[in-house]
This record gives sequence, C-alpha cells and structure tokens, in this order.
Amino acid sequence: MTNLTLKQLRYFEALARHGHFGRAAEDCAISQPALSMQIKALEQELGAELFERDRRQVRLTSFGEEVMLRAADILRAVDGLEDYARASRDGMVGRLRIGVIPTVAPYLLPNVIASLKRLHNGLDIHVRETLTPRLVQELGEGRLDMAIVALPVHEPSLTETPLFTENFLLVRPREDEGKPPPNPDALREMRLLLLEEGHCFREQALSFCNKSPPALPPRDLLDASSLSTLVQMVDAGMGVTLIPEMAVAVETRSASVSVVRFRDPQPSRTIGMVWRKTNPLARQFAAISGAVRESALATR
Repeated sequence: MTNLTLKQLRYFEALARHGHFGRAAEDCAISQPALSMQIKALEQELGAELFERDRRQVRLTSFGEEVMLRAADILRAVDGLEDYARASRDGMVGRLRIGVIPTVAPYLLPNVIASLKRLHNGLDIHVRETLTPRLVQELGEGRLDMAIVALPVHEPSLTETPLFTENFLLVRPREDEGKPPPNPDALREMRLLLLEEGHCFREQALSFCNKSPPALPPRDLLDASSLSTLVQMVDAGMGVTLIPEMAVAVETRSASVSVVRFRDPQPSRTIGMVWRKTNPLARQFAAISGAVRESALATR
C-alpha cells in the first residue's frame, strides 16, 4: 500500500463527519468532483468501500467505521507532530484553529483576530463557531487548538484561563423605559425570550431567574436561535430578554427597545479560553490568551 496519502485521510474524515459530499468538499476547500475522486482512490487503495451512498445521505460502512478509528489516530498524531514543530520555534506561526460560542463570536472576534494578526504575523487563523459541547468535543479530538467559551466547562483534560466577566442586561419594550428593573421573582412572571436549548447562555439566564426559592421555571418561555432575533422579538412586543453586555451596542442599535441593568448582585458570566493540557503549544496559547484578554477589554 504505497499510494495512501494524508490528504486522502483528511478528505475521508471530513466526509465521515459531514455525511455529505458538498459540505465535506466545502470544508476541505476543494471541488466536490475532486473530493469524490480522492475518496474513490482511497477505497481502491484499501480494497473495499468506505461509504454507503444514496441520494440524500452518505454513511460509513462497517469497514469504513473501523478505518475511521485508525485514521483519526493517524491524523491526531500528525497534528501533534505539527504542534511540536511549531512549539520549537519562537513565536506563533502556521495554522491556529479557534472555536468560539455564538454569543461571543460576532462581538469579540473582529478585534481579537486583528490583534492576533498584528502580534503574530505568521498566523493563519481558522474560526469555528458552534455550541460549547461541540467545541469541547472537537478540542478533545484535536480538530481545534483553542476555544473561547463561558467558564467553567468542567472538563479535566482542558486548561481554563479566564478572560473577563460581563453582566447580563434586561432588554424590554421602549414603553418600559424608566421603570425599575424587576427582581428574579418578577422576571419569572414575564414572558421571557431565551436562546434555544443547547446554548449555555440560556442556562445562565434561567439560573438567575431561579436564584430565589422556589426554583421554578419562568411562567412563559419563547425560544430563538440568536441574540439578534431575541432583541427583534422584544421590539415586536413579544416579551423581554436578557443579553450579555458585549452584545448590547450591536443588537439594540436598530431596535426600539429599552435596556436596563439589574440591581446588585447582577447576573453575569465569565468568558475564558480553553485548550488541551497536553498540547505542546500551551505556553504560546497562554500568551495568546493574554492578547485576547487585552483586545476584549479594549473592545468592551
């Protein structure tokens, strides 16, 4: 077996992960026909089919599942070798794969990326925006180097470095301007608009509502997929919502809403960076987290 390549294994891993030729090709930055040709060549080299194909979905065969386990080990080892090589050089160069949660990405990333590129001219930054459980999984699998999340993540294999703490503010209809902020008990009686399940920000908001006994859920909940949608729903008179302080300027500039701080102690969250404790670039990542912290504080 002399023609099997790392590039083919990366294409194979992407197709197994996405289950779709088009999305896998886009992830790998190649054309769909080129991806199909490489997968076919890999199957011919291995002497068996790796995928079951139909019009709607691509799924691994039993043989493909076994190959995937071994391919994942190979790719992790190669990525680890690249990390060791990068760690042996001064500064940070090459690819840096950063994950970030959706309630942080639009507000923090532009300045953070610009700052990192100024400090480390050789960085090729790749960003992945998704929910915390997925980011933690991809960190463990070696598909991400670092992630910006709400702390703590309660994962022993990861180093957690706090960046900053920010408060949550109440967004309510414009006609409520000047009214005192509600306490958690009063908030539970309102129609509360929250992000859909899976977002850590949703759980943090619910935790504030339930901090006074009895710990009951708000009376009336409506879900949305983004902070922008939540604010627009408030503007439409559908209820009230909580959003993190960093999002206020962006999300309320085109909405007719009122924004108010809660009384102390205010609801808040801590944003931080995480990476694998075993990563040989841990020292460089610590320096990067410091640069991200400075950029984030300047942005806020």
